[in-house]
Amino acid sequence: MADILTNPRARRDYHILETYEAGIVLRGTEVKSLRAGKGQIHDAFARVENDQALLYNAHIDEYSYGNISNHQPKSVRKLLLHKSEIRKLFGLASVKGNSVVPLSFYWKNGKVKVLLGVGKGKVEYDKRQDMRERDADRELRRATMRRTKGK
Repeated sequence: MADILTNPRARRDYHILETYEAGIVLRGTEVKSLRAGKGQIHDAFARVENDQALLYNAHIDEYSYGNISNHQPKSVRKLLLHKSEIRKLFGLASVKGNSVVPLSFYWKNGKVKVLLGVGKGKVEYDKRQDMRERDADRELRRATMRRTKGK
């Protein structure tokens, strides 16, 4: 499972409550562009509309060797999920404060998959608390490294 694109902003801005693996409908030039690592999902989000899961604002660069039938970089893309997963996702996303955001795009058996996370937005206090915990963990690791090197 090799990551193509990741969304570090998602884990920073949201408490991820649940994750789903979804397929995504892509054109050939989009897949070729993703193979080259050209794209970003920082501002992307998913919605359920008309019993379909759709991904918005995922930017996949135009394929540089494409022709006039190249894809649109910010087009809406359909996500492939089971109907029961779509219903569950709709129920979780309809709760106030919850959002569905893509955490990463990755390869699985030659196909592009999307890891979707249902997240509840963090407030500024939560973000500062997470930063403090990361700093404390980093200091602890440094101290243990110094101690082991000293022996």
